[in-house]
Amino acid sequence: MATLHFELVSPEKLLFSGEVEQVDVPGAEGDFGVLAGHAPVVTTLRPGFLTVYANGGTQKIVVLGGFAEVSDKGLTVVADLADSVEDFDKSLLATHIGEIEQKIQKTEPGSALDKLVTRLDHFKAVDRHLTGTAMH
Repeated sequence: MATLHFELVSPEKLLFSGEVEQVDVPGAEGDFGVLAGHAPVVTTLRPGFLTVYANGGTQKIVVLGGFAEVSDKGLTVVADLADSVEDFDKSLLATHIGEIEQKIQKTEPGSALDKLVTRLDHFKAVDRHLTGTAMH
């Protein structure tokens, strides 16, 4: 199978750099898979899970936003916060959920409120996945 170069960067460090078969990305408009030869695209990320397929195995990585760029050089993901499912600090997620819930209470109805509710739903979905099925 053809491979592509993948880099995952967070503000703290380079988390991954290497050749992979595929990466599934939680794009703001929906999940999408990237294989070698993918058309160029730049998109924002929603809170969710990157799934990296390499060397016959998979690795799940929690991301809490950022952006992804697919180019002829491969895929680069710049994440606001990212860590492996096993190492992810769930207290950070709880903090984000609490902050969004407070903002929602102070926001008037309209598109800003709709965006906050959608973001809260994404964070809660990540939390449910980590609590329920991610470690099985």
